[in-house]
Parts: sequence; C-alpha cells; structure tokens
Amino acid sequence: METRFLSVDWALPHPEIHRETFFGRSSFCAYDAVLIDPEPVSRHWVQDVGVSPDGTRRVDGNRDHGLGRTLLAWMSKRRLETEDLLKLGGGIVVCRLRPRGEPLVVAMGDGPGEQIDRYSWLPSLSLADRHHQLVFPSNGRFVPRRGRDVVLQDGDSPFLEYMERLTGHFVYEAVYQDLLSTPLERFARVLARNKVGDVIAVELPFEEGRLVLIPPTEGISPTQEAAVLQEAIEAMCDRPVFAAEPDWLPSYPLPGEDALRDELERLQSRHRALEEKLVELRAQWETRTRYKRMLYAKGRFSFLPSVADGFRALGFDVQVEEETLLLRAEEGDAMVVAAASDGPKVDITAYRRLLQQVDQQLARDRSAASREPVLGGGSSRLHGSGLLPAQQHPPVPAGPGRACRPS
Repeated sequence: METRFLSVDWALPHPEIHRETFFGRSSFCAYDAVLIDPEPVSRHWVQDVGVSPDGTRRVDGNRDHGLGRTLLAWMSKRRLETEDLLKLGGGIVVCRLRPRGEPLVVAMGDGPGEQIDRYSWLPSLSLADRHHQLVFPSNGRFVPRRGRDVVLQDGDSPFLEYMERLTGHFVYEAVYQDLLSTPLERFARVLARNKVGDVIAVELPFEEGRLVLIPPTEGISPTQEAAVLQEAIEAMCDRPVFAAEPDWLPSYPLPGEDALRDELERLQSRHRALEEKLVELRAQWETRTRYKRMLYAKGRFSFLPSVADGFRALGFDVQVEEETLLLRAEEGDAMVVAAASDGPKVDITAYRRLLQQVDQQLARDRSAASREPVLGGGSSRLHGSGLLPAQQHPPVPAGPGRACRPS
C-alpha cells in the first residue's frame, strides 16, 4: 500500500510529500506519516501579543477578539489528530527537536488560565515498569542547547541510517531531558546523544505508532533531506515498534536459554579482560618504541622530545628550553642542539645555534664570576661537554637516509 506523507511547516520538496501549515486544512490523521517543524507555531502569538510585566505573554480569552480560544481549539484539534494517527492508525510522526519557545497564557476570567507552547499539540504518553515511569510530554524538558557534537547510538532503526547519511549536517538546538531522570532506554529507542550524554534524537512508541524527535539540519539541500527521510520512513513501516523487555521476563526461561546466557556472560567477561590487557600492552609498546621516533620524526614537537627521551634512558636529567636540551648528571652537565636530515648530513644551522647558546652561557658565567670572587676560571657546566669545532664531528648516521650531528 502506498504511504501517504505530509510535511507541516517543513520545506521538504518531494513528489510524494504533501505540504501544509500547522493551521492549514489537512488533518494529520489522514496521512500515514507526518513530518513537522514546530518552530513556526509560536510565531502566531509572539508577533501579535506583547509581554506582560511578569515576563509572560498573556491574553484574556474574553477580550482578545477570539485569539486565545482559537489557538486553544487548534492545539486540541491537532492533538486529537496526532493521537489518532499514532495510536489508531499506527502512523509515524517525525518532529524536529526545538526549544519550547515563548509560551502563551490564555486566561478565562480570574482563573490562572491555560498555557500553550510549540509542543501543546503532542498527545500524552504514559509508560511504566516496576521501577520507572515515563510521562511524555508533561515530564519532558526541551532544554535549549546548541551544538554539532552528535554521537549516534547503536541500534537498527532506519532513522539511525538517516542520521548516518547526513552526518555533519545536524545542528541541535535543544536536548530532551526527563524531570524524573527516567532512563529513556527502558521505554524508548535513543538514537543520538551529544558528548555529555544529553538526548538529541529519540524514537518513542505510541502503541503501534512512533514519534521520532530529531535535530534540525544545516548545509544540505531540502530535496536531498526529503529523499533520505522518505526512505527512512518507508523502511520503518516494515519494522516492529520498540518494546523493552520487562524485568519479570527472566522468570520464564526457555530450554537451553540459561546455558546460552552463561556462555554469553563468560565470553563477555573474557572480552573485557582482553580489552584491558590490550590497553596495557599498547601502552607498554608505545613506551618501549618511543625512541624510534628519532629515525623518522621531524620538528621540535616530535623529533626533539624523542631525543630527550633517549638521553633520559641513558640516565640524564633532561630539561627542554625551546630548541635546546640541557643535560645534567653527576659527571657533569651538557648542552645539546639536535638536528636530523633525510640527506647525508645535517645543515650547519643547528651547529650555529649550539655555538650561540654556548656563547650566551659563557657570557652569563663570566658576568657571574666578575660579581663573586672565585678560585679558578671557566664554567663547570661546560667542562667535559666535548664541544669541538664542526669539522671534527662528522655526521653520525641515525637511520636510513638520516644523519644527526652530536653536540
């Protein structure tokens, strides 16, 4: 049977998707799948109703020329249509996840009035097990948060495939949170979270129907998104509705089930132990082989640290100052400028830099000696460092096609 699609305030140009506005004529329950962007819904009161002294937008249903009563009637109408589509028709509603926006309070006389927002058209859902209860949307919070850190969860939902195909184009504006901290995985299929664990895409079961909340997209053509959404909904029509296993189900084992569960737990335990061992061995391997970076690495952030590690392995206390290594040991101190080249010899620039560092150190030592009388002369820091003219130090091979000039 052909699937009938309706997009509501969501630009999805596709030959099989009809387009309508939230306050249009078409009924939601006349279609098999409704795709809605609730962002424009609140414009109808934000543009026409001012802010009260208490910071809320408020109208008197008896004095607003019918605006408040009309909006309440439309919310009730769309809520009943959506409920019939989900619960009676087994349909699918795809809704972009937005913040609730500015609400409107419709007062009738002296009473507190009724508050409506972008999500007042959603039907209520109540699911419970022995330990938790999910009440949607009254216990749901659509917290404003914006980001691109979309982390897809494991599963086989067609909307996971939809999000994978559009990876990099999702920019969430809100996250879903439950006021009672209900674990959504007990009652729904979480499709995506951000890096701190907030839910940004979820599939909620309404008996035989499904409500899917997904983040909006940026940087992709509406035509392409419409095609991918149409394919995801077509695939979802052939999938069973998500149903969490009840906590009493293990009390009714089938023949051979206990043995399979025990074997699975044993293999999972071995898998965790192997993963921990792999992490340990990988760290040991990286520590043991880090000296090899001298054979191929370049630059002060890779080659120089590997040279420093090599001197530490020989027993020196190494201090890195810009591009110079200061070595300290009981036998004496030394100053090293390391260089490497893929050719037969290193450039003379490194040796000049070393001589400049030596001259600066000698000048500092002479200045200190002139201020404090001492016996003898020279600098003990440089004695025994083996500094010789460049021509007396031929390049020492450091690997295939590379050479290092010692200090």
